Parts: sequence; structure tokens; C-alpha cells
Amino acid sequence: MVRFDSPVPGTHDPYLAAADRYRGTDYRPVGRSGLLLPPISLGLWYNFGDDRPFATQREILRCALDHGISHFDLANNYGPPYGSAEENFGRMMIKDFGPYRHEMIISSKAGWDMWPGPYGQLGGRTYLLNSLDESLRRMNLDYVDIFYSHRFDPDTPLEETIGALDTAVRSGKARFVGISSYSAERTRQAKAIADDLGTPLVIHQPSYSMVNRWIERGLTDALDDLGMGAIAFTALAQGMLTDRFTSKGRANQHGSSRPSFSSDAARDPKIIARIDALAEIAHRRGQSLAQLALVWVLRRPTVTSTLVGASSVHQLKENLQALDNLDLSDEELAEIDKYAIDETGVDMWRGVSES
Repeated sequence: MVRFDSPVPGTHDPYLAAADRYRGTDYRPVGRSGLLLPPISLGLWYNFGDDRPFATQREILRCALDHGISHFDLANNYGPPYGSAEENFGRMMIKDFGPYRHEMIISSKAGWDMWPGPYGQLGGRTYLLNSLDESLRRMNLDYVDIFYSHRFDPDTPLEETIGALDTAVRSGKARFVGISSYSAERTRQAKAIADDLGTPLVIHQPSYSMVNRWIERGLTDALDDLGMGAIAFTALAQGMLTDRFTSKGRANQHGSSRPSFSSDAARDPKIIARIDALAEIAHRRGQSLAQLALVWVLRRPTVTSTLVGASSVHQLKENLQALDNLDLSDEELAEIDKYAIDETGVDMWRGVSES
């Protein structure tokens, strides 16, 4: 295991985190646990693989910590290629972040496909624990703060999946554990098993946005009952809830700003009209549509944090400016509800939680 207090050959430009990095950030509790997260966390899903210059990644990651983003969210297959986001983050741990490890919350996951064969995906004990070992190796870490079951496995007993998470904690390789994209029913079942084992299952990571509101139909109630928190992903609907997707944004780009998911929703005039209306509400508040989308997701106390991706420091700072105005009036919420409607094809993860 790498010793972060040892000199690293070839390392230049030593990093000192900003002295005021925690000023002005209100950290929020994860349910009834003692875990605290910043309202905006950085996800390393797409922009931290080997297809992006490491120097750019390093600049974004430094900026994040300098602005109080102490939580960095990864998974075994983030890249591209699979594993490369963790490897690049591991380089950051060696070059810059080692002295600050005790201040950081670092998470990883396993559940989606990672390698060939019968033990390369889903929720079996062999896969989950092997994947965690590999993730720790890639990230140059002794433990992660949160380790997730990335999706429900209908072919593996839930007792086995949660038992593997329990082993991760008891072995010292994870401090807390979580689940992602589990239904309300499966969440209650998972929590009951975890409680019997004494496992700190404290967090759920669901997709959630103004065009994908599935968690409001039972999951948030379950999390509140169970004392669990949520950290939302795809709050911007993979680009749909940004100004570049409005009619004006499309015209300025001289082409489609279609999100990365495959959906006719990206070209539906009725949906674009609703996006335009939401953008107008945002602009009256002095915010971009993306900033409003983040504020809206964070309005619920159940949602401790929301993940953002960033391809540049500028984009990250724009997202952070959402925190300058987190208040939504009843009138604004009522108006948003007129246009914030679930759209078919937006949520690629819906249904993966069901047996």
C-alpha cells in the first residue's frame, strides 16, 4: 500500500488545499447517521477516464476540495475504460490528496458489469468483495468511506449481498455501506438484514431529477422511516436540464444538444417547451437551469447531497453557485410542478431494483 507521507519521485507543483475550503459550506447529515456530506459532491462517472487529460482532471479535483467538496464518488467500472477513473483518482491520492485523506469521504460501488465470467457483475459475495479489493488497489487506499451495492440482484439472495457489505465493514475496508437504485420495498428489506447484522447501511444513491421523480413514490418515505439518507445522481438528467438544451441553447449551438441517453424525449417539442418554462423560472431567480435543477433536488431533507460531474473547473464552479440561493418559495415550487414531469426514456435505471 502506498505511504502518502513518503516523497513521490517526479512529483512537482505541491498541492496545498485552500485554507478557507470549508467556509460557507453547510454539511448535511446522512439520515440519522453521524456521516456528513457536502450538498454538492463530485461524481467521477464520465470525465475522469483515460480519454481525458490527467492535468485537467487534477485541476477539477483540486478545485473541488478547495471549495469544500470533500466527497468523491466512484465505481469499479467508471472510465472509460473500466477502472481508469479509480486509477486516475489513485494518482491524485499519491500526488495531492494523501495529506487530506482524513478529511475526505470516498465511495465506490460494484454491481454493474466489470469483467467477464459469472463473478463479474451483480450482487454475489465473490464479486462484491473481489471488486472492493481491486478498487482499493486502484485508488491507493486502505479503505473507502462508503461501499455500495450498485444495483439489486434478483438472482442472489439479498442476505448474501448485504452480508458481503457487512464483511467489507468488519474487515476494515469500508466505514459505511449503501445501496443504489433499489426500490422502496427492497430498501426496507436490505435495511432489516443490515440492522440484524449490525451493519451501518446508511445511504441510498438513486437517480432523481425534475424529469425523473420516481423516488417520490415511496422511496423517500422509506428512507425517512429507516433513518437513511439519499445522494442523488443525474440531477441534470445527463444534460437535459441545462440551458444548452432549451430552444435558445439549441439554436446557438446550430445542432442538437441531445443528452447521452437514447430517448425520443430529447427531441419531443412538448418536452422542450417544458424545459424552456423551467429555464425561465431559473432565470427569474438569477440562476441557470442547471443551478435550479440542483437546488430543486436538494429541497428535500431526505436528499443529503447531489452528485455533479464536471468536465472543467468553470463548469464545477457554475454548479457550486447553485448553493448561493437554495430557497424555493411555495409559489416557485407550485410553478415548477407544472413542468417537472416524469418523462419516458429519461431514467435508464428504473426497474433495475425490482425482482
